[in-house]
Amino acid sequence: MAAPMTVSIPHSLGRAEALRRLKSGLEGLPQAGIVTVEQQAWADNKMTFVVRALGQSVPGSLEVLDDAVRLEVTLPALLQKLWEPLKTVLLGRTKVLLEKK
Repeated sequence: MAAPMTVSIPHSLGRAEALRRLKSGLEGLPQAGIVTVEQQAWADNKMTFVVRALGQSVPGSLEVLDDAVRLEVTLPALLQKLWEPLKTVLLGRTKVLLEKK
């Protein structure tokens, strides 16, 4: 099994506000395109998910901390070479939701 790939996204919102924004913003993710959400479940400040990218299942988790969001995904071998473009897609919406308003 491949090792998880982890990214930390800093924020200055505090855990409660970051969690609120992510929960409401990630509910309506599109179900078509290069990356689709198959499963998504929240437990306290952690969301586990499975997305499908290029026909491959990608399990992961998103943990909301006081000053950062930790995103971890385990990519199948086929997708490991595509980590950078996939990371951009996965992080794009998260960063928008965490921007200070």
